[in-house]
Amino acid sequence: MRLWIAALIMKTMTEGAYQVFWTQTAQQDLQRIIEYIVADSEIRARRVYLSIREKADELRQMPLRGRIIPELRYYGILTYRELISPPWRIIYKTDEHKVWVLAVIDGRRNVEDILLDRFI
Repeated sequence: MRLWIAALIMKTMTEGAYQVFWTQTAQQDLQRIIEYIVADSEIRARRVYLSIREKADELRQMPLRGRIIPELRYYGILTYRELISPPWRIIYKTDEHKVWVLAVIDGRRNVEDILLDRFI
């Protein structure tokens, strides 16, 4: 794995009103995405990585800005929210003054099956 990928993925953002933490699962999701893209273009991989991280970083100031995940809302599960960084869905939850990024999922896949498997 390229050094910049590992260094950037492991960084935890701690500025702002809330702290943003990435779970191991979310880090692995992001790592897989970037490794797949970097095979074609390191520049594109870096852009995708920065886009996803910046979107998640915005949660430091406005943690409830993401929508409740529609596929889970159907089942009455309102704990989890998401931000969209097309085509990626950044899944997270809040807890006191912390935001936990739980997953980064390709929105073109069957997201309902992935989410139900992970969160139920």
